[in-house]
Amino acid sequence: MTRVFISRDMASVALGADDVARAFVAAGCEVIRTGSRGLFSIEPLVELESEEGRIGYGPVGPADVAAVLDGSHANRLGRVETLPFFANQPRFTFARCGLTDPLSLSDYATHGGWKGLEAARARAPQQVVDAVKASGLRGRGGAGFPTGIKWQTVLDASSLAKFIVCNADEGDSGTFADRMLMEGDPYCLIEGMAIAAHAVGAGHGYIYIRSEYPFAISTMRAAIDACAHLIAPFTLEVREGAGAYVCGEETALLDSIEGKRGQVRAKPPLPALQGLFGQPTVINNVLSLAAVPFILAEGAEAYAAVGFGRSRGTMPVQLAGNVRHGGLYEVGFGITLGDLVNEVGGGTASGSPVRAVQVGGPLGAYFPPGMFHLPFDYEAFAEAGGLIGHAGITVFDDSVDMAHMARFAMEFCAAESCGKCTPCRIGSTRGVEIMERIMARREQDSPRPDPAIPAGLAKALYSRSPAPAQRGAEQEIALLRDLADTMKYGSLCALGGFTPYPVLSALDYFPEDFVAPAPAKEAAE
Repeated sequence: MTRVFISRDMASVALGADDVARAFVAAGCEVIRTGSRGLFSIEPLVELESEEGRIGYGPVGPADVAAVLDGSHANRLGRVETLPFFANQPRFTFARCGLTDPLSLSDYATHGGWKGLEAARARAPQQVVDAVKASGLRGRGGAGFPTGIKWQTVLDASSLAKFIVCNADEGDSGTFADRMLMEGDPYCLIEGMAIAAHAVGAGHGYIYIRSEYPFAISTMRAAIDACAHLIAPFTLEVREGAGAYVCGEETALLDSIEGKRGQVRAKPPLPALQGLFGQPTVINNVLSLAAVPFILAEGAEAYAAVGFGRSRGTMPVQLAGNVRHGGLYEVGFGITLGDLVNEVGGGTASGSPVRAVQVGGPLGAYFPPGMFHLPFDYEAFAEAGGLIGHAGITVFDDSVDMAHMARFAMEFCAAESCGKCTPCRIGSTRGVEIMERIMARREQDSPRPDPAIPAGLAKALYSRSPAPAQRGAEQEIALLRDLADTMKYGSLCALGGFTPYPVLSALDYFPEDFVAPAPAKEAAE
């Protein structure tokens, strides 16, 4: 019987993978459902087991079964791992995604699973923490705080109970690495959490997953049940979040787990000292914890050998938006932003020139092609006024209106603010009003209609957000910059503090989008 491998990842299913799988079962094939390899332009991907290895075909539809089975299908890819998109990836974290049955314990063990946990339990907790420190692993979702330092703080804390919390509230637009790993290799995350528990002396853990990820939730729960005997005495459970973006902030997440409304806590005290239920708590995101098994199994030196500057190891970069090869690309830090967009991503899907890329989710800075020399590195991006965050890269072609994008950032913050601090709660609302006045004035002052704004919208915006008659475009922009500074330095958490990043970067790099274009000069007679 022919063995066929087809992804059960949510993105693959959305593209028709379930229908394709049923068609191969009807044709008499043994179908093994895997995670996604990470290149969505070839999904639904079908891989046939052969003497040459697994031969890929994609994208494939239910009507293509016969052509795939006899090898005549036009979308024959050969061995998927040899494709340019995959050939140069150092897959430390996503090594098993797309290869194994996500819920098969034997598959996981055969492909190197549990070696990290075995190595960790053979060492004293301090030795495990020292290994994580030596690896250079930093948080893979925020400011890049060293993971080993956080673990050391919890290890040193004296308490009757300690917790491990995984932040899987992947709310940034254009990000999907957490979901891919939980759906495609759940035991990797569980193993990382069990190693963390041994390292700091924790007995119980929580995986906080947003409710919009039903496949990930069901997969993680099934995986926890299947491997409970292997991670004992550590115990683990899944908690569903209701979808509030602010619950991606670690203290708001803790409140949500405790059954409270998700609001940001003032720090100090740090969660590492007084976290979940007031006890010392390790909070890391999915990618941080999933990197730990490799570090313990292969050695801290092997992990630290890859990377750039103070940014060590690999980062699963997620390419989305107007890009030809959207998907996940795990790469060592140091690759340039331009290479990620043009070489890996293949430029825009539309074929038009790239005008801007946003790095770090909806609160990340916009960078023009003139900044494509930037190395993908925490310090380099911070110096340039941006952040890596969860490593989501959203690509825009030359049709994008950056004033609209700046307004969206303010509107997003206004909708998602927990309301606890004034700069975020009120500042974002005032920011939307200022942006609407800027856009309306741009249309009013333009000698020709702006296709980005429907006719008559300017009047509606002015009536909703009236401004002093004497305030011109320059004064409005100065006011917006002043408001951005207030939010950046006065907000309680990163939601309000990072909202100015897309706004200020749009103003700095694309100032022409905030004012009416100059009148065209009459041609000389």
